[in-house]
Amino acid sequence: MDYPSPIAKLINSFSKLPGIGSKTAARLAFYVLEMPEADVSYFAQALINAKRDLKYCSVCGNITDTDPCMICSDKGRDQSTILVVEDSRDVMSMEKMQEYHGCYHVLQGVLSPMEGTGPEDLNIASLIKRLQNEEVKEVIVATNATAEGEATAIYLSRLIKPAGIKVTRLAHGLSVGSDIEYADEMTLFRAIEGRREL
Repeated sequence: MDYPSPIAKLINSFSKLPGIGSKTAARLAFYVLEMPEADVSYFAQALINAKRDLKYCSVCGNITDTDPCMICSDKGRDQSTILVVEDSRDVMSMEKMQEYHGCYHVLQGVLSPMEGTGPEDLNIASLIKRLQNEEVKEVIVATNATAEGEATAIYLSRLIKPAGIKVTRLAHGLSVGSDIEYADEMTLFRAIEGRREL
């Protein structure tokens, strides 16, 4: 039995979201049908507003509703350090920690030849332009520990180091509370590589 067209379209829309299969999409669609109309209208308007009102910061590439974003506008931030991340969610994660007080740069992706993503598809040109400011002393590359993230980190390092700017990489390895016996070889390798003096 086919669903009526309006609910079929709603299920199809939900199924386009990452990590949402057809069963979850159907569950969400029927949940929306049971919501009060005011809540559905608020939800729909929130989606429209987010799509219409958000843009990328012209300085760092973070998602924002003001340009430049609040972080780039904050003169109290350490302008000598730029932490490079893959996407805006990474900025939010770092900010929750409340320990990093430098600037950010959002690449809006990683190098991925398999998906046809090259350097020209990423927010790299504006990073290089920012590095012409003599105040920048260190770039911290905080891409994920995936093959694509590593390739992007190496590419950025080779691009930036000739300018005499220190390029560092976030340490990767054992997470707090984990057991060595359950860690894979790459995690252990990164833990050894990123060791520090006590």
